[in-house]
Amino acid sequence: MASRPLVMVERPVPEPGPGEVLVRVEACGACRTDLHLAEGDLPPHAPLTTPGHQVVGRVVLPDGGDGERVGVAWLRSTCGHCRYCRRGMENLCPRSTYTGWDANGGFADHLTAPHDYVYPLPEGVPAERLAPLLCAGIIGYRALRRCDLPEGGRLGIYGFGASAHLTAQAAIAMGATVHVVTRAARHRELALELGAASAGDLPPEPLDAAILFAPVGDLVPPALEALDRGGTLAVAGIHLSDIPSLNYDRHLFQERTLRSVTANTRADGRAYLELAREHPPRVSSVAYAFEDADRALADIESDQVKGAAVILVG
Repeated sequence: MASRPLVMVERPVPEPGPGEVLVRVEACGACRTDLHLAEGDLPPHAPLTTPGHQVVGRVVLPDGGDGERVGVAWLRSTCGHCRYCRRGMENLCPRSTYTGWDANGGFADHLTAPHDYVYPLPEGVPAERLAPLLCAGIIGYRALRRCDLPEGGRLGIYGFGASAHLTAQAAIAMGATVHVVTRAARHRELALELGAASAGDLPPEPLDAAILFAPVGDLVPPALEALDRGGTLAVAGIHLSDIPSLNYDRHLFQERTLRSVTANTRADGRAYLELAREHPPRVSSVAYAFEDADRALADIESDQVKGAAVILVG
């Protein structure tokens, strides 16, 4: 990010295609996936694509007026016909596309999105509070499902950025005891404020499940070792540095499980947004002006954001 890879350009307002809506953007969350795309950790799917996939906005009506308030998230489309889509695993669809990766995203004043892949959003809630729910919240919820946390179980969270601080609150609302592992004092402070039982260098007790949010493969062995018998570690990120070699007895024996998390289904999105409606999370966010989108990503890279970064557009 030191090279400032994002460039501000002017483009015509996009025209929605069949089955699409035009959305006027209010705000867009910035996340680590945007950072990976900007820095080249994830190869671009299309040249000069506008990033951003945590979009809060309003559908533009044919007369130019404002329609319903909607959210546009990471998953943009799936084929609907492959074996993965047919069995409810559309997040694994080989022909899936993604907002801000395959098509222009929300670091803009307008974008288009397939109508069947947008989420209705409530009125009266600031866009800055809603935007992080659309990726950080939804992906965190998917990771929470993937780690097989038992009812009333002990959950470890490694790293405490935008997604982790929302996932911790979701787990606590579901009755879990949450232990956060993070080095930054401000992240430890926030974790305890949000109801975590501990925040430090190591969990104080064996864990029934854990989620790794930090994109650091070196954390996988100690996170597995901290699991109790039968525990599961879910790796939530789309990118992870190399994992060191594992010792079978220390890290995997006694039926400990290592899982990845790949995108999300629309069912995940609907379920998480309903949970957030019933148990409104405290969203810790830092707002950035539209022209400061590159600074938002730079702050994410240097771990300067307490919670989620949100770019205010309209």
